[in-house]
Amino acid sequence: MAGSAVNRLRGLYAITPDGESPAVLLDRVGAALRGGAALVQYRDKGGDDTRRAEVARALLILCRRFGARLLINDDLALALAVGADGVHLGAGDGDLRAARSALGTGRILGASCYAEFERAREAVAAGVDYVAFGAVFASPTKPLAVRAPLSLFARCRDELRLPSCAIGGITSVNAASLLAAGADMLAVVSDLFEAPDVSTRAAAYQHLFEDRAHGIPQSTTL
Repeated sequence: MAGSAVNRLRGLYAITPDGESPAVLLDRVGAALRGGAALVQYRDKGGDDTRRAEVARALLILCRRFGARLLINDDLALALAVGADGVHLGAGDGDLRAARSALGTGRILGASCYAEFERAREAVAAGVDYVAFGAVFASPTKPLAVRAPLSLFARCRDELRLPSCAIGGITSVNAASLLAAGADMLAVVSDLFEAPDVSTRAAAYQHLFEDRAHGIPQSTTL
């Protein structure tokens, strides 16, 4: 990977939902972290920069407490300002090479590659630490997203030798199939944060990763 201080990326990647008050958001993210989420991505398209910075700093404190990493969605300046662990950029959200230079080698840079392997190849050349493919399933947050074939994850492992993240419509029913396909991270929004018990749902996802690492056969449900 490009970042020399970045360890291998793997595990549940909690993507924050839209429309929550800061207090509710922090409570739910805290629950996800207690359940074992390895990474958190703060995604907020709102225009209140002061509020976004305050929430990002609070999330970073939470992540530090649990040994997890905080990435900022689509906002390199905010990631640098709050000292986050990295940034995730989609198409049109900034130049990857410039972001790599600004982040240095110790922070994480991720890129959305949708269903396009060539975009992933270009992202790797620009110095990203992981690539994300999706939507892997029909997604309630992005219903018009192009579906990404699961074969992309094996190709990423074999040809690019870089961690990959699956996103889009991931649930307790289909999660194991993504790990079997070769995904290193599962980025989850709705199925995690709309669960009756966020911490329990996060722990169930993390158990899938642990079971796979120990070669334990996985069922299709959590």
